[in-house]
Amino acid sequence: MGLFRKIFKGKEEKSNKYKLGLNKTRSGAIGNLKKILSQAKIDNNLFDDLEELFISADIGVDTVVKYIEEIKNYVAENDISSPKDLQEVIVDKMFELYLKDEIVNANLSVNNEGLTVYLFVGVNGVGKTTSIAKLAHKLKSEGKSVLLAAGDTFRAGAIEQLKVWGERVDIDVVEKPSGSDPSSVIFEGIQRAKKENYQYLLCDTAGRLQTKVNLMNELAKIKRIIEREIPGAPHETLLVLDATTGQNGLSQAKAFFEATQISGTILTKLDGTAKGGIVLAIRNEFNIPIKFIGLGEKLEDLEVFDIEQYIYGLFADLFE
Repeated sequence: MGLFRKIFKGKEEKSNKYKLGLNKTRSGAIGNLKKILSQAKIDNNLFDDLEELFISADIGVDTVVKYIEEIKNYVAENDISSPKDLQEVIVDKMFELYLKDEIVNANLSVNNEGLTVYLFVGVNGVGKTTSIAKLAHKLKSEGKSVLLAAGDTFRAGAIEQLKVWGERVDIDVVEKPSGSDPSSVIFEGIQRAKKENYQYLLCDTAGRLQTKVNLMNELAKIKRIIEREIPGAPHETLLVLDATTGQNGLSQAKAFFEATQISGTILTKLDGTAKGGIVLAIRNEFNIPIKFIGLGEKLEDLEVFDIEQYIYGLFADLFE
């Protein structure tokens, strides 16, 4: 029994949401895996086919090259000759690829001595505001007191959008007129949260400014104010990415990594893409954990990321 099967054994009943959510990926990019493994022998043609399949799943060229090389080495070292025997090797090596010999913690950091502040960054249209609302709803359903700060004052409608979500989840939103200094909104949010003893403050930020320099300066200013008011904060800076944009999304994300220190990623719309391998590309490219994934449009469809469930969702057909 392979490493992944040993770890995953007995958890299959919990995996239905991941299995359903990754159906497009499994039937699309990953769909030909069984066919490839039905080849008569392990040779360079088979490895080329595997490489092409995983690149089409949006895992990323560099990541795939490294991944296939590790599979080749394992095959050579263990004298594996049957393509069908590659099934567990493929799954195990992908599991190891994400972990990178580390303990990857998807849990959010919490300030046990006062207000916990989460900062959300990402380009416009990736589902940032919706993710804020979903996380706020999740925290509230756990009995936490939550306040939102509408720090995206540059995009027309962004404040209104967060207010609408706030009404839906019955959570107050700190706001100022469109065009206001975003830092002042965050500052007011912190003051109110401290005064009224909120446990969590979730802060929206601008998705795009005119130049990368503007973006870096704005985020740096916001972080200075948060740190000054709450030492050690923000406790998480979460980059929101749209899974359906694939490698283009990764390119856009690089500006945020250069502008600020990202602690984790929220990957939205994973159920809407045939290229769910983007999870592994993010981990390899930026070396940060996926904290949450979106597997649907309902408020409850923001899932704490679980690498075991994710890999099962990708390769469920191999386990059946």
